[in-house]
Amino acid sequence: MPRVTNAPAANKRRKKILKHAKGYFARKSKLYRYAKDAVDHAWQYAYRDRKKKKSTARQLWIVRLSAAVRAQGMSYSRFIEGLKAANVDMDRKVLADLAVRDEVAFNAVVKQAQDALKTKAASAQA
Repeated sequence: MPRVTNAPAANKRRKKILKHAKGYFARKSKLYRYAKDAVDHAWQYAYRDRKKKKSTARQLWIVRLSAAVRAQGMSYSRFIEGLKAANVDMDRKVLADLAVRDEVAFNAVVKQAQDALKTKAASAQA
């Protein structure tokens, strides 16, 4: 009985890994053994960072909001508390975009949050 190799599939698999390793330094781009490790590691980082990207974006929105709200004489945490009291259902992404692109509309939202905080404080004292 003839011996059957898996040459076509194995070559295809190796070529695929080497193609993904193109641009890596030294043997990591030339030799399958080292390219496989490098590509596996790269894919792990890519998977992790696709998740991390969302967290980083949210942090950026919060920093932008904080800076814009401080310019109006208010802290970020008080602003968010005011929005919740005013039942404004805008997420941080939209609010940060407003702060950057449409200052007039953002100032109206800040004013709404400030008014809600004043109403909340007045009802708490009564």
